[in-house]
Amino acid sequence: MELDDRQKAALHQAFTACDGLLITAGAGMGVDSGLPDFRGREGFWRAYPALAQAGIDFYEIASPQAFADHPRRAWGFYGHRLKLYRDTMPHPGFAILQNLAKHFSLGSFVFTSNVDGQFQKAGFDPSRILEVHGSIHHLQCSRNCHSTIWPAETLQPEVDSSCCELRSELPLCPKCGALARPNILMFSDWGWNDRRTELQEHGLEAWLKDVRHPLVVEIGAGEAIPTVRRFGESQKGCLIRINPRDDALPTGGIALRAGALEALQAIEAEMLGKSAQ
Repeated sequence: MELDDRQKAALHQAFTACDGLLITAGAGMGVDSGLPDFRGREGFWRAYPALAQAGIDFYEIASPQAFADHPRRAWGFYGHRLKLYRDTMPHPGFAILQNLAKHFSLGSFVFTSNVDGQFQKAGFDPSRILEVHGSIHHLQCSRNCHSTIWPAETLQPEVDSSCCELRSELPLCPKCGALARPNILMFSDWGWNDRRTELQEHGLEAWLKDVRHPLVVEIGAGEAIPTVRRFGESQKGCLIRINPRDDALPTGGIALRAGALEALQAIEAEMLGKSAQ
């Protein structure tokens, strides 16, 4: 994308005035890596035709009730996502953000609703990441019998995509033997173990205490689940909103109507003098 003179001037002013980079990211951040953003029911069903055939939408399968009613189908969905995220390489926009962070005296912190672990995979400091909805790379007991959250590293799900069902053994809680589930905040979820996310929140709070004027770069955060948008808008710094559709924002912000990679390349070219390859 081509930045206009007003956008260029606003970027230079923001980079000069701010002392920390707060990256707030929604599902749109992963689109350029080839990840689906589940935009609308039809978009979700294109990604999971077996669930479309059964008439099951995202809100139904992404819920604790799905694990209670049909655990193999629920784990078919999440097992497929786990493998997809493991196999996906972060797009170059992640590296651009790391380079931009070097401009700021207090570096960067990531606030994301994504559960895919792509920021960690791209080399961001795990102690500077808040996954507000949890992570698919960690598990918990479906009964929440104890406060333990454990890595999903040993879980190697085999999924029958024709029916979206897990063929391999169901993962179980090592303490009580009940079904294990992803440590993700789902819809209508009263059993989510938020202990890991709470620790991440403490890290963000400590960082924000030192930052006087953060530059908030919001990427691919939709309006349907506005967690990321509301958080970024609540901060005291300048807001850059990167979104190909929902780019309206409060007065004083910078709106870039483009996808994540395209917009970040434009910022990089203007601020660091690098052009897209």
